[in-house]
Amino acid sequence: MYDKLLSPLPLGFTTLKNRVLMGSMHTMLEEVPGGLQRAAVFYAERARGQVALIVTGGIAPNTEGAVAMGAAQMSTSQHAAAHRVITGAVHREGGKICMQILHTGRYAYHPNLVAPSPIQAPINRFKPREMTPDDIERTINDYVKCAALAREAGYDGVEIMGSEGYLINQFIVKHTNHRTDEWGGPYENRIRFPLEIVRRTRERTGNDFIIIYRLSMLDLVPDGSTWEEVVQLARAIEKAGATIINTGIGWHEARIPTIGTVVPRGGFAWVTKRMMGQVRIPLVATNRINMPDVAEKILQQGCSDMVSMARPFLADAELVVKAMEGRADEINTCIACNQACLDHTFTMRVCSCLVNPRACHETELNYLPAKTKKKIAVVGAGPAGMAAATTAAARGHEVHLYEAEKETGGQFNMAKVIPGKEDYAETIRYYNRQIERTGVRLHLSIKATTEMLTREGFDEIVLATGVTPRKVTFEGATHPKVLNYVDVLYKKKKVGHSVAIVGAGGIGFDVAEFLAHNPKEIPPSLNEKKYMEEWGVDMSYTHRGALADAPNPSPPPREIYLLKRSGGKHGKGLGKTTGWIHRASLVRKGVKMLANVEYKKVDDEGFHIRVNAGPVEVLRVDNVVICAGQEPLRDLYDELQSAGMRVHLIGGAHKAAELDAKKAIKEACYLAAEI
Repeated sequence: MYDKLLSPLPLGFTTLKNRVLMGSMHTMLEEVPGGLQRAAVFYAERARGQVALIVTGGIAPNTEGAVAMGAAQMSTSQHAAAHRVITGAVHREGGKICMQILHTGRYAYHPNLVAPSPIQAPINRFKPREMTPDDIERTINDYVKCAALAREAGYDGVEIMGSEGYLINQFIVKHTNHRTDEWGGPYENRIRFPLEIVRRTRERTGNDFIIIYRLSMLDLVPDGSTWEEVVQLARAIEKAGATIINTGIGWHEARIPTIGTVVPRGGFAWVTKRMMGQVRIPLVATNRINMPDVAEKILQQGCSDMVSMARPFLADAELVVKAMEGRADEINTCIACNQACLDHTFTMRVCSCLVNPRACHETELNYLPAKTKKKIAVVGAGPAGMAAATTAAARGHEVHLYEAEKETGGQFNMAKVIPGKEDYAETIRYYNRQIERTGVRLHLSIKATTEMLTREGFDEIVLATGVTPRKVTFEGATHPKVLNYVDVLYKKKKVGHSVAIVGAGGIGFDVAEFLAHNPKEIPPSLNEKKYMEEWGVDMSYTHRGALADAPNPSPPPREIYLLKRSGGKHGKGLGKTTGWIHRASLVRKGVKMLANVEYKKVDDEGFHIRVNAGPVEVLRVDNVVICAGQEPLRDLYDELQSAGMRVHLIGGAHKAAELDAKKAIKEACYLAAEI
């Protein structure tokens, strides 16, 4: 079924058993006490799952290049010795692993950062010091020493990080290299830095050591590389001794989403395909490749020789082996939400995964066979309920799952209809398959009652009953034109040509996104060409950095107001790495965002409000959609406790301050592991 994906890839001195590369991720495991042992278990599980080649998170070649003060580096034999626990664990599982060498340059989050020119990054509060020629020569040697130490540590190779706007990338483009010496000016000078690193690394490590070079094929920043320059660099990197070229897409400061859930699956493989035939060494396509069928299609279409998947291996360590065994329907699919991975990394917390809380926590969360089989009821078949039920059943318990609606999925049934969140349906599909596999007794369209649950003699009862929309109390709250988010997203009630949304949290943004798209059109998240137009990517590559003259979003089908009572920026509480995407999308759709709003009343005339304590004004809207928070649905809890039952609350039923699927699924899995 996946003939190309699962076929070997010869590299000359060694052969990869399939075409899957597990891409580098900053898990933060290298930075915490005991983290290398935890990382060893993490990587070993992926090697056991038949990943052909693993690339670690970024390891600095020196202190200046570290992500932050005290972050991981490989600069001494002591560092190398400590890493042998990782390489040994991977090799025992029959896998191969490369260490990524990452010098962050002006992205370093500490005061000792350096760069080719003293230009501060817009996403960093620290300004870099300009490197002297001696600094440059020393840094090249540090890269080479780092690679040699990686070999000493038992790594099969290294990935030299030359993309995403890090130090090497900063040398290559005019945007950040304003030097006038032999390391700046003409393109040939600006690419000397990466070429010297690769050439000297090959000389030092020998011919039987994998060198992956991560090449920025799309900078997506002003004054980025031209396509001709990218090809020139690729050929020179091959000549310098690279084994594989991996694709890099976009700088971290680029204002174009490259890995978020809004990005079409495999949406950037076209640029790797453009490079095919320009070099003889294998090329790797990357970004938003999250299932075997997506990967196989990319390979069959001749876009690349390999595919890189990073976050999908947080979601499911067994992705490859499940594909090999014809069990793709059992894959826990990465939904690219970033909530537990990148959002954690950029706030200096250990990475995990919204749909798989075990990721990076394999030494503390395990689902062992139950010592005593119990009869367990789980009430509510949303993400938390399904996670609790299937995990408990897999451990050997008899589990009954009750759901008042006619389908499973809970809040994810609303999330999956938001343009850009279609992949949330994959989580429902995964848990439905797990329900079948683990033998959970599923009872749909049944509203559980205290009498029923006590009568059935359950040993444990888990309430995952979720939330209900919070009601508002302003005058006219029951007017026919007032709806709530469930009415719009789940019940599909009609919304007019002008609408005001009350509440600018995550749900308010989702409803605004839903209403800003024409339902008769395919959303950009499902249409690669439309996505690139919407966000301003020049697929013809006639502009530097592949930036189009301007984004070209489709016009919205209605006028939208997004209101909030508090002051400050809309979406302040959204994800660290995705909030800007949601805000930018709505701004381009012409959504009017109003803060410091006092809600007066709704009547036939419209929505009467006061902004910034000013005069009352009327928004002449057809509908008002309430997204003002939630209340927990936990009516059964006190009754069951009074009846002497052992009862547990998880997810929104436990705390409904916000819709937090990450927290809900984590609570479910930790409870089910112990119950």
